[in-house]
Amino acid sequence: MNKVVGLGEWKSSNNKIDTIMTFALSTCVAVTAYCPIKRAAGLVHIVLPEPLLSRDEQKRPGHFATTGVPLLIQMMVEKYGCRKADLIIQLFGGAEPKRRDYYRIGSRNLEQIQSMLTRLQVRAVKSEVGGQVSRTLHMSVETGEVTLSTLPLSS
Repeated sequence: MNKVVGLGEWKSSNNKIDTIMTFALSTCVAVTAYCPIKRAAGLVHIVLPEPLLSRDEQKRPGHFATTGVPLLIQMMVEKYGCRKADLIIQLFGGAEPKRRDYYRIGSRNLEQIQSMLTRLQVRAVKSEVGGQVSRTLHMSVETGEVTLSTLPLSS
C-alpha cells in the first residue's frame, strides 16, 4: 500500500508491502528513518526550520524541523521498539531556488535538522540535498531503500 506524505505530515509503517512516498521536495526536506532490525520505516516532510508562533508548533508539529525531527525519532522508538542507534537516517531536499532566496529556507531547514539530529544523538548516513532540483522519493518499508527522481526547478 502506498502511504503519501504531504507538507508537514509524517507517516510510518512496519508492513513490508508498504511504500512511503513524498513528492516535489524543493526547499522542504524529507527526513527518513529505517530500522533494519524491526523492519520499520518512517518519513517526515519538513517545511520550515522553526515555528513563528508557539501555537503553530502544537498544531502542526511535522511542519517544522524543531518538532518534526524529534517526532519522527520518538515514533520509531515508541511505536516500533527501535533503538536510536539502529536507525538509518537519510535527508532529501533542501534545494535552493534559481531566483534569489532571501530567506534561505532550504539551507536553514538543513541546518536546523542537523542541529536536532545532533541533540537527539543520531546522525544522517546519507544526504541528497541542495542544488536546484525538485526531488520525489519512494521508500520501501521492506528494505528501507529510497528511490529518488529529480526535476530541475523552474526559474
